[in-house]
Amino acid sequence: MKRRALLLAALPLSAQAAGYAGPLFDAHLHYNDDAQAPHPPADVLARMARAGVRGALVNSRPNDGTLRLVAEPGAQWVPFIRLYRNRADYTGWFADDSIRRMVLELLAKGSPAGPFRGLGEFHLYDSANADGPTAIALMKLARERGLTVLAHVDDVAVDKLLGHAPGTSLIWAHTGISGEPVQRVRELFAKHAGLRGELSYRPGLTFDGSIAPEWRALFTAHANRFLIGSDTWVTPRWQHYEGLFAEYRSWLGQLPNEVAQRIAWGNAAAMFNLPGPI
Repeated sequence: MKRRALLLAALPLSAQAAGYAGPLFDAHLHYNDDAQAPHPPADVLARMARAGVRGALVNSRPNDGTLRLVAEPGAQWVPFIRLYRNRADYTGWFADDSIRRMVLELLAKGSPAGPFRGLGEFHLYDSANADGPTAIALMKLARERGLTVLAHVDDVAVDKLLGHAPGTSLIWAHTGISGEPVQRVRELFAKHAGLRGELSYRPGLTFDGSIAPEWRALFTAHANRFLIGSDTWVTPRWQHYEGLFAEYRSWLGQLPNEVAQRIAWGNAAAMFNLPGPI
């Protein structure tokens, strides 16, 4: 009871009043070049604090944004290498060996928060491109180096990517990009032990504010397989940062506390060996 009281006291009143009240981890935070002037690091940290977000998986286009943000104290940072130097890289990275070389250079240098922990977010608009030479090489590199991959892909591409490097840790952005059925998510979880689902933009999770029964069952059965994130992929998304996590708190509060805690913080803490929320 005392520990819960301390957690509640550390959160803003809005978070205390609605749903799950524990610490949150943002598993899908972008700090892209166009967001940095309107939202300098102090603003980002203030928004995170108001939302009760104590740590984040950070990636940016280009990677300079990640390096800038994770140099700031105040959160548990998990830096990832994004595969995009610019918007042109979105559609051809999977066959571009210069991307692989960039990744190797950044891995050698590290970040102000320590070693890079993963690769992504990256996109594959055609699942066949999961068979591209750079895509295959980077999946194998991730497995060899113990890195996690954050992938915005469909279910077919998940299967392909993890087929190239079985056992790799992969966070499936949005747990699908076209509303893949819950049964298909179950099948992929059963097949790939290293697969986790991130829940931003995921359709069908709630109805009139309540968790859909099929998702409640999935969360209960696979409490250790899900993460939450903001996906600040465009600058205006930062204006809604606190609201996004208030929505998460609302439906997390409808789950058993142990399940909610795992999805909110515990799964990320276990994946990235985090010492605990600041």
